[in-house]
Amino acid sequence: MSAEASTQGIDFIRAIVESDLKTGLWDGRVVTRFPPEPNGYLHIGHAKAICLDFGLAEEYGGTCHLRFDDTNPAREDPEYVEGIRRDIRWLGFDWGEHEYFASDYFDQLYEWAERLVREGKAYVDDLTADEIREYRGTLTEPGRDSRFRDRSVEENLDLLRRMREGEFEEGSRTLRAKIDMAAPNLNLRDPVMYRILKVEHYRTGDAWKIYPSYDWAHGQSDSIERITYSVCSLEFEDHRPLYDWFLRTLGEYHPRQIEFARLNVGHMITSKRGLRKVVEAEEVSGWDDPRMPTLAGLRRRGYPPRAIREFCDSVGVAKRDNVIELERLEYHVRQVLNAEAPRRLAVLDPIRLVIYNWPEGKVDMLETINNPEDPAAGTREVPFSGEILIEREDFMEDPPNNFFRLAPGREVRLRSAYFVTCIDVVKDPATGEVVEIRCTYDPETRGGSAPDGRRVKGTLHWVSAAHAIPAEVRMYGPLFTIADPRDVPEGADSLDFVDPDSLRVLTRCRLEPALADAEPGERFQFERMGYYCADLDSRPGAPVYNLTVTLRDSWKKSIADG
Repeated sequence: MSAEASTQGIDFIRAIVESDLKTGLWDGRVVTRFPPEPNGYLHIGHAKAICLDFGLAEEYGGTCHLRFDDTNPAREDPEYVEGIRRDIRWLGFDWGEHEYFASDYFDQLYEWAERLVREGKAYVDDLTADEIREYRGTLTEPGRDSRFRDRSVEENLDLLRRMREGEFEEGSRTLRAKIDMAAPNLNLRDPVMYRILKVEHYRTGDAWKIYPSYDWAHGQSDSIERITYSVCSLEFEDHRPLYDWFLRTLGEYHPRQIEFARLNVGHMITSKRGLRKVVEAEEVSGWDDPRMPTLAGLRRRGYPPRAIREFCDSVGVAKRDNVIELERLEYHVRQVLNAEAPRRLAVLDPIRLVIYNWPEGKVDMLETINNPEDPAAGTREVPFSGEILIEREDFMEDPPNNFFRLAPGREVRLRSAYFVTCIDVVKDPATGEVVEIRCTYDPETRGGSAPDGRRVKGTLHWVSAAHAIPAEVRMYGPLFTIADPRDVPEGADSLDFVDPDSLRVLTRCRLEPALADAEPGERFQFERMGYYCADLDSRPGAPVYNLTVTLRDSWKKSIADG
């Protein structure tokens, strides 16, 4: 989108950018940043921020910085740094040479903190964390000044320097900005700038014994990097006056903070704190469990990055928080996979079908289309023999009127193969369960069509029993049974609503030979069943597949029935 484009039909952030470009406010520059904390894996909510931050820079010929907000070493790890880099690149974005860390600016941040102390605008406080909260007041009542608020500049400088050297215990002192304990905005009631943390930092080691708060580090880091638009989610709207106060008081370069509604998706938690709780409770196998809304989890499940980007674009940018239905995300996944995913034959709950008039020992190699939506995908050959496997649910001995699949005396089509007619069944004498279906085939219907023009209502998928590949298939549903796991009844916990049946492991599955050695991450449509992805646990000859998404929104019914 050019700077001259009309603001009609664009979101409010792009309207601001285009207006600023017309007036030359930032000398024609557009510089954004994506500032994740390296204390966990990115999730679907971050995807919206990534698409917006990097998208703005791409659209307007600017740059987007990747800056790690690494100001809390107690929870940070290089593993998360690498995971964040990998996830952003997977989504299709790159920051080039513009990778930064808040820890790069620790010296400058501290120098500015001493300046505010010398100017009488910051002080060292001995109140405990609980006392700070108590003295802060409420939305209807002003706060109270700390009894340490009027220390002299000399005493504050001495105490701050001794804090930096590690002389005091954790939690015993903080550095606070001296603003207004009666301010209507609670964030302006003498916010904490530094706290004592005697934790080794993964980049700076033990050089620091105090670490800056998010509010103190964030705006100043934006200023150092000469960001033009500090785009963040709505929970930081009340922090903007503090962002502005720090930069205005320091007299430094002052970016513009703009807030937008974060992305919330039904049946998903989109907060790292909430996701960490799920991981630590061992409700999932880890951050990349395919039920997790982390980008690592969605990638492992088989979600294409293009689908996530298109989903984020379709949601748009707004000022009001809401919850987007999971079906909307799954719609975009289906749209992309329908166009891109090769078709394959897989039977998840097999029952044997024997063709009695099939020539003994004969194996047909049948040409099958790889993807009807993509002519360039070509065809493949699939083996067909006199004993095949079909889905158990595709046969009924006494079917209702609206059942159009296989039944005694009924003729159906086998995909890309032949017409077959059921003539008999074999049952387990102990249970009465059908264990084998006996059929005849019409050799004139090779390829799935009859020369006499007769039609059948049912088309079934299948695999040749002699050539079938055993596989494990993991069927995933939503992790939570409630649409908004943030909104739980009083006294309850989101973990109370984890669905114990969100993962079912199928071990009797049989696949066509082409699925035996897929690389982890390869995606396919199992015909008539859904879209599946080869898992990281797959090994040559021993494949493991994850359900990515069904062919339609069938999971809602399973939840209602469960």
